[in-house]
Parts: sequence; structure tokens; C-alpha cells
Amino acid sequence: MWKDAAGEVAAEAEFRDPVGVDAPVDAERRLGCRLPAELTGLFRETDGIVGPYGIDVVWPLEQIVERNLLFRSDPSFAGLYMPFEPLLFFGDNGGGDQFALVRTPPRADIFVWDHEDDSRRWVARDLRDYLGRALTGGGDDWYR
Repeated sequence: MWKDAAGEVAAEAEFRDPVGVDAPVDAERRLGCRLPAELTGLFRETDGIVGPYGIDVVWPLEQIVERNLLFRSDPSFAGLYMPFEPLLFFGDNGGGDQFALVRTPPRADIFVWDHEDDSRRWVARDLRDYLGRALTGGGDDWYR
């Protein structure tokens, strides 16, 4: 389903081998929160999606865990940015801005975090909408 959806909008999209059956459960344990069902479903088909220009539209699961743990625990971030706990980062634009699902309150919307001004803006109604926009948006700033 997810590979088909991404492939329909971007024939050049690249897919990795799917994660093992236990990987999402382990990721949830390490993160201390459940992964959204859409994201878990995507990982059953592919461990991330690489879009045009080699951009990780959806990071591999291990990268999602590592980046989210870093953003929630780095003391220097606490003084620079609003809290990251309500977000679950899962991809980027290749230039520093990152895309996230909202964990608290749980919702399907996708937001972009601008690393230069710490703003968080809505960019897509759900993961499928995000993939359609990110893979056909025409570059790394399709969401502006």
C-alpha cells in the first residue's frame, strides 16, 4: 500500500527492506510511546522512503528513534527551542527542517519544524497526503 502510494507519485522513490516484526515494538519501548499505525504499516513494507535528490522523506526506523531521543534529551535544545515531546519526527527536507507527527494530542496531521526560527507549521493532513506533497513538491522547500 505505502510503496504503491509513493511509487504512484514519484517513480524514482527508493525503498529499503522492511523492518523486522519486533522492530516497531522495540522502537516504541525505547521512545516510551506508541508509533502511529500509519507509520508502523509503512515500516512493514519499507524501512523508510528516499525521494528526489536523495532526501529521506521518511527516515529508517532506527534514525527516527535516535533523532527523537536526542531532541528530547539534549540539554542545549531545552534552552533554544520549544519542547519536542509532543512531536514524533520522521523525515526531513535535506536542509535542516524536519517533519513530525503530533503525539500529544494524537492526530494524523503532519507539521514541519523550521530549525532556523523554531516554528512549527501544518503541511499535510496525514502520512499519505504528506508523501504525495513531499514526493512531488519540486524540491526541498515544497512546503513553503
